[in-house]
Amino acid sequence: MNSPNISRFIPRGLILTQEQTAIQLAQNKVVIIDANAGAAKTTTLAIRIGEAVARNLAPELILALVFTPEARDVMRQRLLDVGIPYATAVRIEVATFEDFASKALMKIDGGDTKRCPRAKDLKKYVLAAIEQVSRHYCGKVEFLDLRTHNIAISQFLDLQLELKATLALDGDFEFMGLEEVAEILNVPLTDYLTTREYERIRLGSSEETLFRGPFDATYDLARNLSLTPELAQDFPAYRVIVCDELHDLNEAAFKILNALLNRPQCYFVGAGDKDQVIHSKLGASHEYLERRFAQSYPGQARYPLTLSYRYGPRLAYAMAEFKQKTVDSSLPLQTQIKQSHYEATAEACAGRVVEAILQWKSEKLPLDGCAILIRDRHQSVFIENALLKAQISYRTQEMAGYLQREEILFLRGMIAIALKNLASVKSYEVRTAIVEALSIFGEVELSPQQIEQAKYAVAKDPESLNNFFGIRIKRGDGERESKQIEDMVEYVKSVPPDTMADVVLREICTQMHLEEAAKRIFVRPYDASVVSKSIAGFLAAAANSGLNLRDFSESLNAAEAFATRKREKTFVTLECVANAKGKEFDHVIMPFLEVDEFPHPMCGRMEEENLFYVGATRAKSRLTLISPLDEEKRSPFIRQMKLASSLVRANTAVRTNEAQASALPPSRHDLKVPYAERGLVKALGADWDSTRKIWYVKVGVDMKPFAHWLRT
Repeated sequence: MNSPNISRFIPRGLILTQEQTAIQLAQNKVVIIDANAGAAKTTTLAIRIGEAVARNLAPELILALVFTPEARDVMRQRLLDVGIPYATAVRIEVATFEDFASKALMKIDGGDTKRCPRAKDLKKYVLAAIEQVSRHYCGKVEFLDLRTHNIAISQFLDLQLELKATLALDGDFEFMGLEEVAEILNVPLTDYLTTREYERIRLGSSEETLFRGPFDATYDLARNLSLTPELAQDFPAYRVIVCDELHDLNEAAFKILNALLNRPQCYFVGAGDKDQVIHSKLGASHEYLERRFAQSYPGQARYPLTLSYRYGPRLAYAMAEFKQKTVDSSLPLQTQIKQSHYEATAEACAGRVVEAILQWKSEKLPLDGCAILIRDRHQSVFIENALLKAQISYRTQEMAGYLQREEILFLRGMIAIALKNLASVKSYEVRTAIVEALSIFGEVELSPQQIEQAKYAVAKDPESLNNFFGIRIKRGDGERESKQIEDMVEYVKSVPPDTMADVVLREICTQMHLEEAAKRIFVRPYDASVVSKSIAGFLAAAANSGLNLRDFSESLNAAEAFATRKREKTFVTLECVANAKGKEFDHVIMPFLEVDEFPHPMCGRMEEENLFYVGATRAKSRLTLISPLDEEKRSPFIRQMKLASSLVRANTAVRTNEAQASALPPSRHDLKVPYAERGLVKALGADWDSTRKIWYVKVGVDMKPFAHWLRT
């Protein structure tokens, strides 16, 4: 690392900026890159790795850390893209924190621990923990709220991720009461007790851990390092460590990273963007980038990456205004920012979305380059229906389509009971999900085994759904029998099929008090509000359809068939903004940019700004912002972009970038030299690229003697 400070690695097909070159040659022990969205963070880190290899550092002494499997794959590809030969790149360890922790823990527990990567793999352990809480604490602790349905289990597992990512469970609680600890952790007492039992099951009674779910390896390694710091001595003696997406760093990962860096000969380069911190529930915080590294490593150096390689100056300057920081672009690309406005209704907003897609299509641009990024899932109801009406295929990835969400499945189940037509739902999985939803929102006290039996029976024989509520049902307080469900079932069974669908659905929601039920079912008030809005959107869609119950049911089945049909290339992406981080699209459409939607009043303003920033910066060629016609109702985020003031400057920048791009000379000329002729080209003045294993000639050298070896 003490070699002359001159670049030895020349990346393939790239002309580096001064910012990138400074990072490539940085020699501080800890280097933090403050990068903007789309500023080639991963590529720059790959170039830094290439420089280390070019300085004869063994690839096995290099570690690249990321947070997701997708980011791991991208990093591996970037190593090849910048010109590191495959044979060298595969010797460089590229791992998620979870990968690294799992490998390190194999030396501790022997590698026999069961891996449970999916939530459904953990369900039986959560149920066992709940059973233990019931056995040990019922009658001894007040206000226990033990629920075993899928939503409760999902919420519990989310809580586990938050507590473990922040290392909150490792606090000094030895002399505190259970209620006091739960209050400090800001979790319901029931969840804290279940967490204790869950961890007792997971960690076992001996030294061996029984199983690990998502993030458990990172947590277990961080916890072990807290108890026994000398475990870090068994880590490989890496000389260079790079880390991408540092804005996703949490306390557990930071603990591991510090242990890795606690070696005199280890150098670190990490890149992140504090304005992309959107996972605070998982412990992510801007504090790591802004303060924690500086506290731990006072000699750290900081370098900026301001130039975007994704979008042009128009969007760059808008984001500079929005985030009050330097953002620029050297691309000869004028990323368009279009605005579209709608009257007060959600249906009108969805219509504007379709118009934006059809305009894109009319320009003969591919639909698979389009992404509709929404603030949260409740907003998709009208958009999905509008896409269906326009016969525009779409796909959702991490977000479930609205017809598969529990609150809508409950209402579909009630419709099926009214019409006795569950058999018209062709999917076995959807039938079982409807049964689950009926038990959840009907707040039916059935054991997990009874629910599974009912799901299997109804899925096999849809007609048996009509008897699902035939059992005696008790309310959650267990003190009195409720006639609510029975009365509701009698009502829907008595409704004529030609009754208007919205009339029936509103009566169901009123009699079942679904909004209050959502508040009981969902731990976080925000989640309950999303469910309530989703139900309201479904009711409005039913009213706007003008269909009776029978026809509306048929339309839902047709919509489901359309949404789930096999898709090739002609689709648009529909996703929540939070799920789009790390991705990019030619055309991003952001609808429902209105007050009380984006930003949402129940969420922190800073993280809402970061979500908007993430969504907008996914766009490459065009960003379409859809907001109310009434300016007073528009999201303040649009005003913060100051679009009018930066237009002239952006147009000038594009012309300048075009002129500079056309005048750029090649950085070098690569040669194709047989092994036997290596001495000849060296004598003629060619240089050897030890990283890419090829000979090249610098710009400015007479190329005539090398014409025979020029690569075409």
